[in-house]
Amino acid sequence: MQLTKHAHACVTVEKDGTRVVIDPGTLTPDAADAVEQAQAILITHEHFDHFDADLIATALRGRPELSVYGTRAVAAALGADDARVHAVTAGDAFDVGSLAITVHGSRHAPIHADIPCPDNVGYLLDGGALYHPGDAYFAPEAPVRTLLLPTSGPWTKLGEAADYVRRVEPERVIQIHELMLSDLGQQSTARLLGEQGLTGTALTRLEPGATVLL
Repeated sequence: MQLTKHAHACVTVEKDGTRVVIDPGTLTPDAADAVEQAQAILITHEHFDHFDADLIATALRGRPELSVYGTRAVAAALGADDARVHAVTAGDAFDVGSLAITVHGSRHAPIHADIPCPDNVGYLLDGGALYHPGDAYFAPEAPVRTLLLPTSGPWTKLGEAADYVRRVEPERVIQIHELMLSDLGQQSTARLLGEQGLTGTALTRLEPGATVLL
């Protein structure tokens, strides 16, 4: 399986000719290209940095073979009467081509009591090869080989992120959701959360456009 990192929370995953894109939001400059090349789109929650509703609605109009999976709010925004738009919740399982996908978690991490906390789901791909948590520190009850770890945002806390990695116990961590950190901040975060820091697990920083094998 091959992973391509895009800006912020967006990644593309490809296996045996099947390609899915997760969380193409408005902060990802090449989100349209990523969506154009994918058979399916997975959305963790409705926040704009993860879900570009206009982009995805346009893609659905132009590509009858495209499917979208997301929370009920995401499905409602795209038109719940469209059979290609699937509302998913924790415990659901489905296949997109050669990729087996399971759904985990239910809520966005809290930001503040005055800010609504939307539904948020994470996606576990290919029997635990990769987990994208969205905006949450939810640990799936399944082995995870590669964890995509959010490292910046109004809800993130480095101490909680370290404890999250310890709970999940992945073989590898790849940073996502990094746009609010400067380069110095990313370096500092990688040291604190990486193999020589609090987690004992290697943390990989990928530039947008970089591709790795999982």
